[in-house]
Amino acid sequence: VYGPPPTSGTRDAFLELGMTPGAKLVPATAAVEKADKNRFEALAHTLREDGAWIDSGENDNAIVQTLSRTPGSLGVFGYSFLEQNLDTVKPETIDGVTPNAETIASGEYPLSRSLYIYVKKAHIGVIPGLQQFVQEFLSEGAAGKGGYLADRGLIPLPEDQLQAQRAAATALTPMQRPAG
Repeated sequence: VYGPPPTSGTRDAFLELGMTPGAKLVPATAAVEKADKNRFEALAHTLREDGAWIDSGENDNAIVQTLSRTPGSLGVFGYSFLEQNLDTVKPETIDGVTPNAETIASGEYPLSRSLYIYVKKAHIGVIPGLQQFVQEFLSEGAAGKGGYLADRGLIPLPEDQLQAQRAAATALTPMQRPAG
């Protein structure tokens, strides 16, 4: 398996969204989670060190090239590189779900994550351009279907969710405290 190094957000997402749920399926590590959450996380986030996992740098193109030269190998990289290289590599299904724009946008594909930006309400009107930045980020030209963020590999939210985020940003609705 060729994948990103420890400095990569893609690797962080793989550990959180792939390795952690996988570790919970193993009875021995699931028992550790109940007894010691920190130890569980250390176990779940440790990738093999016997050569089965190879840190391949931050260059996803290099991973794609390596996969094309190494039959039977797997790679961990962002969806945009998969989409750009479907003639060379094929996606891996998880629980029968294939990664594509629809399954990623809906959250059905389990190794996908949303991008969040957080703005401190007290900074609106104090930091020049901050409110305009948020409005631009949620604009049709940026976050809508065909927007320039899609050209950067982001999958647009379904229209109803995008509208809800725009309304929250316009109303300066504070973020709710997470449950738990």
